[in-house]
This record gives sequence, C-alpha cells and structure tokens, in this order.
Amino acid sequence: MPREVSDADGIAWTCIQAFAGLGNDPEKKDAARVDGARNQVHIVCTPSGGAKSVRLELAEDWETNLSDDNLLQAIHSQLAEEASPSQV
Repeated sequence: MPREVSDADGIAWTCIQAFAGLGNDPEKKDAARVDGARNQVHIVCTPSGGAKSVRLELAEDWETNLSDDNLLQAIHSQLAEEASPSQV
C-alpha cells in the first residue's frame, strides 16, 4: 500500500515497497529484500512536480513504524547523496 508524505517545499512523495504488486508468493516478497540485510526492503519514493524518484533501503515495518519526519529525512538524505560527487 502506498504511503504519501509532503515536505516543506510542498512536494508530495508517494512511497511504496518495490515489487509490492507482485503478490504474496514468498519468492516475490524476497525480491524486495535488501541483500545481506534480513529486515530491510527496497522502497521507491516518487515525487509530485517532476523531481527525481529515489530508492531507499528501510526496515520492513517502515509503513507503520517510521514517522513521516524520518521518512522525509531518508528521502532528502538519499537525494543529497545522489547529488554529491562520488569520492573514489
């Protein structure tokens, strides 16, 4: 089920677990899991207004136990990470 949060800039972010529409088959649920992290799943957050979508790795209970503020912080942290040049 998608979750929507709005940031201070008025951007509405719609977040959903990656592969959520694949059904309840255990193999399909595993597709969303983060490799090497037992209790984390991939989340895709898509913004209103043309900004770039972000992919997050969050605890599997993110829909119910992660506050809106913490979800927005994760989105903005990922955006900042993607915007800064890689340090090789």
